[in-house]
Amino acid sequence: MEIYKAPSRRIKKTRSYGKLLGTILGSCCIIGMLAFIGYLFYLFNALPKVDRLADYRPPILSQVFGADGSLVGEFYLERRTVVPVDKVPRRLIQAFVSAEDSNFYQHKGIDYLGILRAVFKNIISLRKKEGASTITQQVAKSMLLTPEKKFSRKLKEAILAKRMEERLSKDEILYIYLNQIYLGAGAYGVELAAETYFGKEVDKLNLAEMAMLAGLPKAPNAYSPIKHFDKAKERQSYVLERMVKEGYITRAEADYAKAAPIVIHALKKVNAEQSAYFLEQVRQQLEEKYGEERLYKDGLRIYTTMNAEMQKGAYDSVVNGLKALDKRQGFRGAARYLGEQEVDPFCKKVEDGIDYVTLKQGSTYQGVVIGIDPAKQELKVRVGDRTGTLIRKNMEWAGKVELVSAWGKPQAKRAIGLGAVLELQVKEPDQNKSGAVFALDQVPETQAALVAMDPMTGAVRAMVGGYDFKKSQFNRAMQARRNPGSAFKPVIYAAALDKGLTPATVIDDSQVEYDSGGDKAWKPKNYDNVYRGPVTMREALTNSINVVSVKILEQIGVSSAIEYAKKLGITSPLAANLTLALGSSSVTPLELTSAYAVFASGGYRTTPYFITKVLDRDGRVLEEIPEPKVQAPAFANLSTPQADGTAAAGDNQGEEGKGEQPAPAPAVVAAPATGPSAVPVVSPEIAYLMTNLMESVVSSGTGGRARALGRPVAGKTGTTNDMKDAWFVGYVPQLVAGVWVGYDQERSLGSGGSGGQAAAPIWTEFMQRALAGVPVKSFAAPGNVTFALINPHTGKLAREGSGDAIQECFISGSEPTSYDQDPAPEPAPKQ
Repeated sequence: MEIYKAPSRRIKKTRSYGKLLGTILGSCCIIGMLAFIGYLFYLFNALPKVDRLADYRPPILSQVFGADGSLVGEFYLERRTVVPVDKVPRRLIQAFVSAEDSNFYQHKGIDYLGILRAVFKNIISLRKKEGASTITQQVAKSMLLTPEKKFSRKLKEAILAKRMEERLSKDEILYIYLNQIYLGAGAYGVELAAETYFGKEVDKLNLAEMAMLAGLPKAPNAYSPIKHFDKAKERQSYVLERMVKEGYITRAEADYAKAAPIVIHALKKVNAEQSAYFLEQVRQQLEEKYGEERLYKDGLRIYTTMNAEMQKGAYDSVVNGLKALDKRQGFRGAARYLGEQEVDPFCKKVEDGIDYVTLKQGSTYQGVVIGIDPAKQELKVRVGDRTGTLIRKNMEWAGKVELVSAWGKPQAKRAIGLGAVLELQVKEPDQNKSGAVFALDQVPETQAALVAMDPMTGAVRAMVGGYDFKKSQFNRAMQARRNPGSAFKPVIYAAALDKGLTPATVIDDSQVEYDSGGDKAWKPKNYDNVYRGPVTMREALTNSINVVSVKILEQIGVSSAIEYAKKLGITSPLAANLTLALGSSSVTPLELTSAYAVFASGGYRTTPYFITKVLDRDGRVLEEIPEPKVQAPAFANLSTPQADGTAAAGDNQGEEGKGEQPAPAPAVVAAPATGPSAVPVVSPEIAYLMTNLMESVVSSGTGGRARALGRPVAGKTGTTNDMKDAWFVGYVPQLVAGVWVGYDQERSLGSGGSGGQAAAPIWTEFMQRALAGVPVKSFAAPGNVTFALINPHTGKLAREGSGDAIQECFISGSEPTSYDQDPAPEPAPKQ
């Protein structure tokens, strides 16, 4: 019987293939291992050094302080304040460790048991439910690595964590972690987070607050106590349970903390809209000097001239004044109309911008009309996730508006339909996101600027450069050159006084025309089209008489007036013609306010400034305004008026007034200006005469609204042709302020757009708030100023008991020498 034998050649061949495959696989494994080891060696050499973490100096915010030391602003890339670990409560550290890394004090950078636990839980839940990064790994990722989600980054993270544990103590790692971590609402580190959510420093937190803070790292926005309080409470409960399990607190302490009421003091970022223009000016100056890197990361302490209360008053006054002017011009309709499907996405964006649990009373938000009740004539509106009502009473200013119960833009011009996007002001806040009561509002199209400064030093106390900094960063207080109209007249009058005219100088208010070099002659007109005949300079300024201003400028010379304006601090180009008398040359509000400050300070020109001192993060002084110095007066070049005379006659229009008042009685002499660069440019006597003249503008002229202050005030209104610009600049002894109102693209402000109606109310509201609690002072008269009884119609001396005689002020030696009833002197005999 023949036995079959398998071919030995085939078996040998199969074995050789297997051997070859094994060799290849083995070689690949060896190569792979060598490559991995090589990669590890590369990582060990290429990874960042952890030694630099021993000198942890993270980017910290630079703080801006007001004149009283209060915090008014911040500059930062990451909003952080570094706090030493020994100031952080031990319970807070335990809360973070319990929630984020319970084996922190046992592991050496990597928690292997934690990794296995996380893998098991993630497999069971079929999703990534739990992470395994230790606190040390989180620090490595935050400080030394990019946020990319790759296996290589996890490997780098582990290596660095091991290195950190070798070189840093546990407390040093915690110090970095607690100051580096992002905790939502723009806050980095536990100190800023404690202030942001609870309005207190980190060492003042109670256990309930600590647990809520420690629950934030997992998802700072989702667990935000401000936006999602219920979820924050759930996370707080989890942290407390973890602390009990780890033995850091007892069950009773946890239950007590869970039941403890949490009061959220949502700390709004101090770069509030009310200070934005002031802070931007400070930022520009500092960035130019120190660079962006140092300003935003190096924790500078910047001290400014801002008075925080005045700044808030300035902002509120501008907003209120512009809204009042805008509402007088009528309702312009809804900003836009949404379809039903567009409402939810729109409201989500609105909700994302709301920083409070409930809407803030007095604030304005964009809302959508989602329902109309024709019977009650009221609207159901939605603001973000909240709903409320807009009743007819709260939209009366808009006049008769038709309510249309249909989606889409109504055909009628004055109508509101479903889907209308309206500006809504909160009258009564919502409760549990419903029940809010709103009033119809409107974003003004006009703009305004306000600047206020200490006339004695030049320190800018408040500045607003427009209605909304977020929409327009153009600072109209410093950058907008606009025609000042009659607000420029005090510059002309001061130059005239310096040339020898007096407040009693009489000038003929009668029509006149000048050769303009063209086909038509130029005929300046009075605002009210009334021509009064002979009037004193006081009456002319009080009533803002244009023709008289032109004749004064003609008499003293245009070039002389321009030089005088430059001396007062006007740097903008000025027209070298007679229209200058009516404010035809554009200036900035800061320029004109600074010029008025010369009169308020007794003749000293100061340079406006914003910053008084800058310190670095270690407290070293980088710059500081030196002690105020005043240059010695040198008035040899200033003319001293000699005697009164009657001047003969030598398109922006001034405003009409209501007559003339006697000059106020003198007060005690004030101390001279003491600014860092106070320079005497006008004699104290002329400065006082100008102040005295402008007191009459307020007491009985176009600036009457400023009388509401109930204290001595000097000021002047200004209105340009077609009411394109409205001004009011005025002062008390302690503060000077200027207000401009107009459109960016020049057009008429319409009815109620004069300086007295549009600008003066803003100025008055601001000054009422700025001067609350400030002592009432009269303007000080220098010793060389005298008062005399004169006839206001002739400018001559009047006898006691004369009909409408008034007290007028003069520089000694310039008083009238003849009485109104004196006979004309005999003609001199011919020689």
